[in-house]
Amino acid sequence: MKYKQVIAVRKDLGMSCGKIAVQVAHASLEAAEISRRENPDIYRVWKEEGAKKVVLEVRSEKELIEIHRKALDEGLVSVLIRDAGLTELEPGTATAVGIGPHEEEKIDRITGKLPLLR
Repeated sequence: MKYKQVIAVRKDLGMSCGKIAVQVAHASLEAAEISRRENPDIYRVWKEEGAKKVVLEVRSEKELIEIHRKALDEGLVSVLIRDAGLTELEPGTATAVGIGPHEEEKIDRITGKLPLLR
């Protein structure tokens, strides 16, 4: 079985490349830490397979929150990242969602139609 983690990040905010990188890192680390505690077997296999991560883009806060809710409804680890507001964004701005790691098929049911971040 193949495992991966997906991070969806908002493109509508006009974040700099560095800001996007930081938000993606927050989402990845937080979701992975939760997975390590709640799904240790999945986490271990994911790490052994190389800890695959895919970064996708969404076009709005609404789309980001919808992806987050769908992942939670499917029983997947999903974290919604909100910015502290210290640099480019207003405090509390939803920026990214980290999903998994989990089985690729289960994550793809939710995120499979989203485009890769460009």
